[in-house]
Amino acid sequence: MERSMLGVSLRDQIRNEEIRRRTRVTEIAQRVAKLKWQCAGHIARRTDGRWGPKVLEWKHRTGKRSVGPPPTRSTDDIQRVAGKSWTRASQKSCVLQ
Repeated sequence: MERSMLGVSLRDQIRNEEIRRRTRVTEIAQRVAKLKWQCAGHIARRTDGRWGPKVLEWKHRTGKRSVGPPPTRSTDDIQRVAGKSWTRASQKSCVLQ
């Protein structure tokens, strides 16, 4: 898409970084990941008893377990990077500020 915006082909051997710099198009995967982290931190810092943090920690268990690995949740990659107690850590950082 970005190459067609500039009228550039693969034969021109222009790097993707240069093409993105010229078109000023942001990479959507990075933007979505940043927004997901911001939303998770915002929800985790809430202390007013709303249902947001409860939904993040909730695990659906009805009937028999389906075959195969469980589907990934939106908080799985956050736990992989920040650790299992990432919600407590974000609440502590909110108190310290």
